Amino acid sequence: MKPVTFNCTVLRDGHQSLAATRMSTEQMLPIAPILDGMGFSALETWGGATIDAGLRFLGELPFDRLDALKKAAPKTPHMMLLRGQNMVGYTNYADDVVEAFIKCSVKHGMNIFRIFDCLNDPRNMETSIRAAKAAGAQAHGTICYTTSPVHNVESFVELGKQIAAMGADAIVLKDMAGLIPPSETFAIVDGLRKAVDIPVWIHTHDTAGLGASTLIAGIDAGAGAVDVSIAPFANGTGQPDCLRMLALLKGNPRCPEYDAEKLVEVQAMLQPIYDSLSKFTSHKNEVVDSDTLRYQVPGGMLSNFRTQLQEQGMSDKFDEVFAEIPVVRKALGWIPLVTPTSQIVGVQAMMNVKFGRWKNITPQAADIALGYYGHTPAPVDPEVQKLCAEKMGKEPITCRPADLIKPGMEDLRTKLAAKGLPTDDETCVIYAMFPQQLEDYYNPNKPKPEAPTAKPKPAPASIASIPVTTAGCSAVIDGNKMTLNIGGQTHEVVVQEL
Repeated sequence: MKPVTFNCTVLRDGHQSLAATRMSTEQMLPIAPILDGMGFSALETWGGATIDAGLRFLGELPFDRLDALKKAAPKTPHMMLLRGQNMVGYTNYADDVVEAFIKCSVKHGMNIFRIFDCLNDPRNMETSIRAAKAAGAQAHGTICYTTSPVHNVESFVELGKQIAAMGADAIVLKDMAGLIPPSETFAIVDGLRKAVDIPVWIHTHDTAGLGASTLIAGIDAGAGAVDVSIAPFANGTGQPDCLRMLALLKGNPRCPEYDAEKLVEVQAMLQPIYDSLSKFTSHKNEVVDSDTLRYQVPGGMLSNFRTQLQEQGMSDKFDEVFAEIPVVRKALGWIPLVTPTSQIVGVQAMMNVKFGRWKNITPQAADIALGYYGHTPAPVDPEVQKLCAEKMGKEPITCRPADLIKPGMEDLRTKLAAKGLPTDDETCVIYAMFPQQLEDYYNPNKPKPEAPTAKPKPAPASIASIPVTTAGCSAVIDGNKMTLNIGGQTHEVVVQEL
């Protein structure tokens, strides 16, 4: 087999996983041309939470980032994560809005759409796959790995066959929680390669310490490409570091070649950016978290939920809430935990603990139970579904949810025109997902958020050995080292910055 290739995620999932998606376009631009010259099979530069966070917290128009990064890195294919019928929002959107979003993204330079559905319902990927291919881009159908009594190697391979039949150009095994053991990785990748005639790629996280071994197992099974990031935006809840993966693959016949010196150079450029985002980083996200294996939830969900429980005065209920998560998952048909279902399940578990099981039901959890997000992997608990129907005043559905949504582009254009905002397709599709944030951006009376800027520490000045003498003692200062002589006794001292 040919050497495996690496996709670099540092400009998207790297900082989404480790720094709350707060890296700004300005911070990315000096790094992008270097990455572009390294021979990665793809640069993940957009999608996921970057569009929401960029608009909400950094004051950036989403397509402006894509334009700037494409100009800075024109040679390597650009890749984005797309939530199927959810686009990069949190609910299903009309087919014409999804098609317009993808067409606009391709126009601004996107080459590869990594398309998944939070329930693994292939019906919710179909429009995106078709639209991406029609626009001249690659459509990579994505399987969300999860564990439950109804998920196994055979079910994932069968899902891959369905996605391939829709015309996908590749299959991606997406392990968003970093839970997949190496042996199962090998079995799924091997099974997919035997079942479909398109490449198989792997995406994982190192949250539980399994990520690197997962990638090696997938590579040995024949994966065409795997996702890596670059430290300090790597490892922990991020993807395994590129240099680390090269070291682990040394001697492996499929080990690729990437310039280690350039990787070190990029790492040095990223460190002050990481430091400048310290408000959004956490040591707990940088290290192996065994709780992920215990609770079977994504690391980002764990870290966010600790904060949310504290805000709700429920810090002492952590174990109880996380024990409730599989109860909610089972009732809702063993759905995977990935945006937005991870948030929906987590909040419902918290509600169950706080108010009593199913006493209060969120509209989103009810919509999952009633089929408005799509077909669940297993049947929904009939009693929970009946309760949701009564509380929400609507009946369950079995059709593709988007079939019930009327075309939306012209309505979006009318709304934007009435507000005096641009009515081009780009503005329409962003407004569909984030109306308030877009209005705030164009509101002259709303202060624009200040994007964090890297503040690298200046290199220490070169200080020659300086003798210092005073009554009763003497000292020789050499940089941060001091040799003190006090009352005839010598002391070696090192001064460190805190």
